[in-house]
Amino acid sequence: MTEKITQSHDPMHGMTLEKIIHLLVEHYGWEDMGRRINIRCFNSDPSVKSSLKFLRRTPWARKKVEDLFLTTQGSVWRK
Repeated sequence: MTEKITQSHDPMHGMTLEKIIHLLVEHYGWEDMGRRINIRCFNSDPSVKSSLKFLRRTPWARKKVEDLFLTTQGSVWRK
């Protein structure tokens, strides 16, 4: 019997929030990210740790970061 392997078509599959932040910061930098998504953790003494803490507690902000990632992914990162 052969097992059918299904591949997820979800563009977020396998992506952690931490990896998303690292990729976005590498591409845009903190300053540009703070302009695109005006939240304090990107504009005032930004760090991955503070961003993760805030984004994990704030669904609307996390959605903005994920949306930016998805928009950017289409033109920059190919899987």
